[in-house]
Amino acid sequence: MFKVLECVIYETCEGRSCSSICSISDKVFSAAIVVVDLISSTRLALKLDSAYTEYSAQYLVDHVVASSHRLKLTVKNYIAFALNNGGIPKAEDRPQFGSVSKPLSSYKPALVLMKGQVIKPKNIEEVRDLLVHQPVGAKLHVFSPLGNGPSGEPASYVGLRDGIIVKVEKIQRKTIGTVKIWYKKKFVFLKVAMARRFARFSQPQDIGPGTQPDFGPSLLLVDFCVPRLSME
Repeated sequence: MFKVLECVIYETCEGRSCSSICSISDKVFSAAIVVVDLISSTRLALKLDSAYTEYSAQYLVDHVVASSHRLKLTVKNYIAFALNNGGIPKAEDRPQFGSVSKPLSSYKPALVLMKGQVIKPKNIEEVRDLLVHQPVGAKLHVFSPLGNGPSGEPASYVGLRDGIIVKVEKIQRKTIGTVKIWYKKKFVFLKVAMARRFARFSQPQDIGPGTQPDFGPSLLLVDFCVPRLSME
């Protein structure tokens, strides 16, 4: 069942979950989970894998956090790390997120070779073109209750969440994207009006020394990125 709103139509589904408390921030955790799902889905769509294969988010967190002193731990940078450092292992070859069992420092899991580059679509038209071949990463402005938003219904702004656009379609003459986000430790599917705008304001926690307040009209989906994988 879908709940129809002016800006968002949504359904939820159960996905993989994490019951442990991670020492890393939720944003770092979320980005890693989204990246491995995006890579898995892309490899399946391009027939680089014969079946959906889960890759290790834990490996990404361990290595990117350790190697990035000033690098922002974003979906784009996680993808770039995987493509520029020989790939990542399958999830079965690494402990799950939050596991108290850690591999020995000498343990080197077999990496699944991945090459390519990170592409950043500039607009919805480019996103549509890419979706013909593979899913597209993005950030979604999320409101609570989930599914409510800038449509006149009571809602509070939660913030940006990493996600994956899996398809775009026309519903009631509106361009609607199906978006998969990692929210409250599970994957949730939402349908989002691609052209809908709302007034954006910086959150207090996002304004630091030397940072200017950010405000103005914004689309619900922003910061698109795609792992353009080499077929060789």
